[in-house]
Amino acid sequence: MAKIFVTRKFPGSALDRLLNSGNEVEVSAFDRPLTAEELLEKGKGVDALLTLLTDKINGDVVDAIGPQLKVVSNYAVGFDNINVEEVTQRGVLVANTPCDEVNEAVAEHSWALMLALARRVVEADESVKRGAYKGWEPNIFLGVNMAGKTLGIVGLGRIGIMVAERAKGWNMRVLYNKRSRDEEAEKKFGVEYADLDTLLATSNVVTLHVPLSDETFHLINKDKLGKMMNGSFLINTARGPIVDEHDLADALRTGHLGGAGIDVFETEPNVNPELIGMENVILTPHIASATWEAREKMGNLAVDAILKTLNGEKPENLVSEEVWEKRRK
Repeated sequence: MAKIFVTRKFPGSALDRLLNSGNEVEVSAFDRPLTAEELLEKGKGVDALLTLLTDKINGDVVDAIGPQLKVVSNYAVGFDNINVEEVTQRGVLVANTPCDEVNEAVAEHSWALMLALARRVVEADESVKRGAYKGWEPNIFLGVNMAGKTLGIVGLGRIGIMVAERAKGWNMRVLYNKRSRDEEAEKKFGVEYADLDTLLATSNVVTLHVPLSDETFHLINKDKLGKMMNGSFLINTARGPIVDEHDLADALRTGHLGGAGIDVFETEPNVNPELIGMENVILTPHIASATWEAREKMGNLAVDAILKTLNGEKPENLVSEEVWEKRRK
């Protein structure tokens, strides 16, 4: 019988499957992120950890938990909360939960933010609820059409491609930027490669779909924001620190940017107070992947990674494949 610790309860049926797996499973009693001390206290001596993005895992944490730890299964697509190099050097597997259900959810949320900004949905909703609506007027809450505009996608991975596919319905020109040109995607989806500066300068809407790394930290800063088209929108459903929020607030305040849709924040869960008071900013609480379908699939992938590892089987979605041959047994 293995010992498993789940750092926070999550929705869907997978958690019950884990609890009924015949192993000794403990789920955190707190419906909040654990402190580092709580994580170590509850995790010490376990064979498997099921973690969330709010849990910071590095080599020291693995050492403190003990040599019996075999797998850290991260209930997320991203894994910037885990020092993968340090953890895998110790023979511990790291798994995550990428899947089409999550990709669909994030792509749809990105589009929801775009459309809400373009048609000023949040502002209009708040106005009606305050009792300000007195009848039809020709000049209130004027927005912009998305049809025929140019969409710039920074990072053309699985989510970026789904965002691009949906742009067809709006007859949009789609530019993309990534490390290496993807000629297959260009042929299949009709997207056009552009260097980052060109993409920023010619896109009415720029949406971010890159992972957080040293290379992408503050990728969107004062310099890059200054190169964006006047009146354009910025959408971030990727990771908060990709955008320098202070520089973003300045670009919005001056009117250079027309608006921003932000689902992730630079110092989560703290939200930059400069952004909170801006009418042309829509803020959502890191919910881009928050659909029942996505959460169900994420839970099953996270649980499968643990149960397969404990059964001696190679799990799906290993972040680092190389560690499998050097894993702890």
